[in-house]
Amino acid sequence: MTSSPNAVFQAMRRRLALWYAIVTAILLVVFATGFYLYVQSTLIDRIDDTIDHVAEVIERSLIRSNLIDLESDFSGNFSANAQAIDADHIDIDWFSPKGEILWTTNGNVESLQEREKGILQPVYRTVHLSEAEPLRQMTEPIVINGKLLGYLRISHPWFEVTKPVRQLFLDLAVGTVLMVGVVVLCGWWLAGIAMEPVRESYQRLKQFTADASHELRNPIAVIQTNVQVALADPKPDPEFQRSQFETIERITRRLSRLIEDLLFLARHDGGITSQIRESCNLSQILHEVGEEQQAIAQQKQVTLELPSDEQNLVILGDRDRLGRLFTNLVSNAIAFTPAGGKVQMIVQPIPSQNQIQVQIKDTGIGIPEAELSQVFERFYRYQPQKSSKSSSKSLNPSTSGSGLGLAIAKAIADSHQGQIEVESKVGQGTTFTVNLGAQVK
Repeated sequence: MTSSPNAVFQAMRRRLALWYAIVTAILLVVFATGFYLYVQSTLIDRIDDTIDHVAEVIERSLIRSNLIDLESDFSGNFSANAQAIDADHIDIDWFSPKGEILWTTNGNVESLQEREKGILQPVYRTVHLSEAEPLRQMTEPIVINGKLLGYLRISHPWFEVTKPVRQLFLDLAVGTVLMVGVVVLCGWWLAGIAMEPVRESYQRLKQFTADASHELRNPIAVIQTNVQVALADPKPDPEFQRSQFETIERITRRLSRLIEDLLFLARHDGGITSQIRESCNLSQILHEVGEEQQAIAQQKQVTLELPSDEQNLVILGDRDRLGRLFTNLVSNAIAFTPAGGKVQMIVQPIPSQNQIQVQIKDTGIGIPEAELSQVFERFYRYQPQKSSKSSSKSLNPSTSGSGLGLAIAKAIADSHQGQIEVESKVGQGTTFTVNLGAQVK
């Protein structure tokens, strides 16, 4: 069981929105983690700076107190100097060279660890006590004149780190979740916008495939029928077989032209068309197109007015494709112009815009205004009997073409950076106007 196109597009849209959300969530988590670690590191550095400052003050106080004499009342002097420091919840511990506690401002002091004895540089660590707030501690040796007087430990409350980072973590978590939610909604909206051209392309491809299948199915069926009839005749009649083969050859040529047109449009859509760029005399091209279509116009008793080929209107483009562009327009005008009508080919320069304008005017049955926007669509064919049954009777049966002529004309005009427009009134005629850039001399 195959899924409907709408379900497929909805699934693709969900996947796109999900990928938007995942990628954004990863980026937000990386950013939030980096920001969290940066703030935490900054807070720890601030506490360590405070501890270093207190240690520096105490060391200077000891030096000023002239405590080099180890036999003096060291603890008393140290206590007097340390209590003079406004440490703001900072605890100070003083240990003997053997690691014994001599003086402290902390009632829950930890003894000096073995790894801290004999240290030569300050040691920082974070202590997590069982019933109290964690502490940030720095232990350093106090050495004066080469003598180790003892070890100084300074403890700073850790809540100045834990409380801000805890709140920061909560804020970042909530903010990340909210941002991911917003990104999901925005991703769904953006995925819808991104999928719209794909949806439109799919619809055009679906319609194109259906129309192409319809156009190919009929001639293939005719070929198959003629072959079967020719093979089923027990006593083949040479004349009859010749007629069958001529029909097959004619339909094969029609199929070949249809396939060539489809390939041309497919290459144009894909931007892979190879196009020759050379100086072309547009007046001469139009005159040649008019001469080629003159016999068909005379057969239909339609007057075809050709432009003069003496003008020197030069453009840069592909001569063969320009010829095909105007051949499609002129043949289309002749096909939809009843006997006694007229088709005009008018070419004139527009110096102010550095362009050359070509108009193909006819006095045919015209096209209703409601259908003008569809005339350049592929496989579109105007059915004149809908609005003008009397006029349609005098039209050539060959008007039932593939419906690709005007689509190809527009593709060629676009590839030459030109514009093609149509104006029409029912019962009065149609005018196709093509503007092409003139070659700068």
